Amino acid sequence: MKVFRLIPLLFLSACSSTPNYSLYPQQPAPRNDDSGLRYPEVIRAYHFGRYIDPNDGLVMHEQHAVYRVEENTRWDLHTGAASGGAIVQFGLPRDTAFNPSPLNDAVLAEVNAQKMATARIVLEAKTLSTTLSQFESAFQQTKTNLQQTAVLRAAIIEMNQRLNALEKPPVPVNSSTNEPPDALDP
Repeated sequence: MKVFRLIPLLFLSACSSTPNYSLYPQQPAPRNDDSGLRYPEVIRAYHFGRYIDPNDGLVMHEQHAVYRVEENTRWDLHTGAASGGAIVQFGLPRDTAFNPSPLNDAVLAEVNAQKMATARIVLEAKTLSTTLSQFESAFQQTKTNLQQTAVLRAAIIEMNQRLNALEKPPVPVNSSTNEPPDALDP
């Protein structure tokens, strides 16, 4: 029975409340429209043309877009002063992950040297490409000339054979004897 006597005491203690005294002034709750508290989410659209469903060959999907959340929204843990004065555009704080690295004279000089080297390489590539095309056309011309020369050589060899056959003196054939003809015979 002693347990039942304690239960009403528990209910009485639940009803009592203590006043809320604060030694520090209350700070206002952050506004809902303050966009500096969280980074926005990154959503990308992927466009697909017609395709057959890989799970069912009898189903074809028409052209449509699929939207995917690439990065969820997250808290901005940097204060305005600690973030180095992050640039705010369109009311949104700039994500430090997408900030360009700080530039100094050495970095700028290296970037400019790399740009000049890239421009020289592109120019050399164009020069090499035009030289290669000229070489290819000269090679094709040489190949054509070689084929024509081979045809002409074959024709010259055939003509020399015919000319040699025409320049040979005819040999009279004496059917009665096997002796050579006399030089004095008419």
